[in-house]
Amino acid sequence: MSERVVIVGGTSGIGLATAVRLAASGREVVVTGRTPERLERAVKEIGERGSGVVADARDPEAMRDLFAEVGPVDHVVLNVSGRKGAGPFRSLSPDDLRGALEGKLIAQVVAAQAALAALRRDGSLTFVAAASANNALAGVAGLAAVNGAIESMVPGLAVELAPVRVNAVSPGVVDTEWWDWLGDDRQGVLDGFAAATTVGRIGTPADVANAIAYLIETGYATGTVLTVDGGVRLKPSVQS
Repeated sequence: MSERVVIVGGTSGIGLATAVRLAASGREVVVTGRTPERLERAVKEIGERGSGVVADARDPEAMRDLFAEVGPVDHVVLNVSGRKGAGPFRSLSPDDLRGALEGKLIAQVVAAQAALAALRRDGSLTFVAAASANNALAGVAGLAAVNGAIESMVPGLAVELAPVRVNAVSPGVVDTEWWDWLGDDRQGVLDGFAAATTVGRIGTPADVANAIAYLIETGYATGTVLTVDGGVRLKPSVQS
């Protein structure tokens, strides 16, 4: 019987690329999203091994209902994120910081807690953080706080939830719609980030999907935060 994977936040970007990658390897993939139209498009892209459930990861009851409906699962990927928390520290508002926490840290924790009732003993949880947690960049203190909190949970949860494996992937700058808020400045900003890497480009969702697949498929990996940032941490920081 093929493995079943739930990707919480799987309708675009990294989540959708991961769904496509895992379905192509023969797994049954269930993705969640808050918008029916986006969910329908994602399921079509995943193909015959894909299905979708409309659910808000910030809602504990919705997450419990999701995993009760899906039934036993082998792996859960937690790819929920928000759009708040970026910007200069001097103007970072408490509301924006709360929004960043609610949209990513708390949403991923809520989903992970609900998943435990359905997760097989030899299964895995994979969180999606971000490399801002460990890079000295201006304007990302709020994001670094949120992503650092996610990464710091991983080793302790790997011990507490064993034999379930707990890991995280920590992507650098990836070309997804998250950056669309920059408007006309988008390409210039991304080009600047590309120049700061050692590989000379920013990441693609498929790059991160491959890393998530590695963590899922490697049964000896737990308590690991896997950085996929194009080597940006190896070069002098870019100040924005």
